[in-house]
Amino acid sequence: MTEDFMNQLQRIAEQNLADIEQAKAEGRAAIGFYCLYSPKEIAVAADAIPLPLCGTRNDPIAAAEEILPRNLCPLIKSSYGFAVTDTCPYFWFSDIVVGDTTCDGKKKMFELLSRYKTTHVLQLPQNQDPATALAPWRSELERFRKVVEALTGVAITETRLREAIRLMNRERSARKALMDVNKAKPAPLSGSQLLEILFKVGFLANWEKGIHLMEEITAAAKNGSFREKGAESGRKRILLSGVPVGVGSDKVVKIVEQSGADVVAFENCSGYKQTFCVAEDKDPMDALAEQYLSTPCSVMSPNKGRFDLLGEMIRDFSADGIIDLTWQACHTYNVEAYQIAEFVQKNFGLPTLHLETDYAESDTEQLRVRIEAYLEML
Repeated sequence: MTEDFMNQLQRIAEQNLADIEQAKAEGRAAIGFYCLYSPKEIAVAADAIPLPLCGTRNDPIAAAEEILPRNLCPLIKSSYGFAVTDTCPYFWFSDIVVGDTTCDGKKKMFELLSRYKTTHVLQLPQNQDPATALAPWRSELERFRKVVEALTGVAITETRLREAIRLMNRERSARKALMDVNKAKPAPLSGSQLLEILFKVGFLANWEKGIHLMEEITAAAKNGSFREKGAESGRKRILLSGVPVGVGSDKVVKIVEQSGADVVAFENCSGYKQTFCVAEDKDPMDALAEQYLSTPCSVMSPNKGRFDLLGEMIRDFSADGIIDLTWQACHTYNVEAYQIAEFVQKNFGLPTLHLETDYAESDTEQLRVRIEAYLEML
């Protein structure tokens, strides 16, 4: 059953490129997004195709390092490397790419990226205080709305925005339901399976197809279709916190599983941070500004929302341990790691394991030693 679903997912992912190409031929625009702060609803309201672009593979990093510093975040280098080598079909399909002023590395990378593709950068506030940050952020989203209207030739009306918000809320609710199956013991989905499903569904141009597929997989997972018979019920339950991971940057997940534990949930922007819903009962631009600004990323200072979310997930997913992952040179997550360890120990009496690494496989065995020692301690 597992193989059937994963094969179906692979076929849909392969068909997706043809679907995007057909949509482009019919005159639809494609908009590439680099961060969770950018509201995809604005693209959807203009009948454009939103595409996630953050690089999760090591392959293009060598090309990126011909221009970018070696001691830079691998996510930034991978994203830029795909652009300069023209090896990412989703970047190639994008008529415009959208970034945000999150970390310094990304801000400067977007300057270089604009040489290859029209780039629009949202000026993101650095705090989430409604009194000082909400109004300028809403203005940024209005500016983005006008850019998308000019690109697509579609007037983004309030009605269109409300419809887009409802569709995206359904998609995020399906994602949450899928991730929530792992609240059960033992976890019905392995971390690797969950990661691959979420990753591939994120690229689909047909939202209804993605929603339906996630609902199908959720139902099958609840029935035990993804777990081998006789699977151990005593495996340690690990919550992965910190930076986003994807297919190609999942070595820590694989090592945890090979070491006899389960990654049951992801407290990051490729995982549970995507489970929010935008309010449907207020002005849509106000609702988008409020919800997206509240994204609990370490670029925000302070970042109370992350601690609230992490605490909620530790309880709901019955976590035995927390691995806090930081990509090399990701200073905001690296600095915040101390507070995370302090918070988890004080409130849950659990030790955390903080790992700093990149996309390369060269430190795999060193990571394995540390992860195995941590699991033994638990």
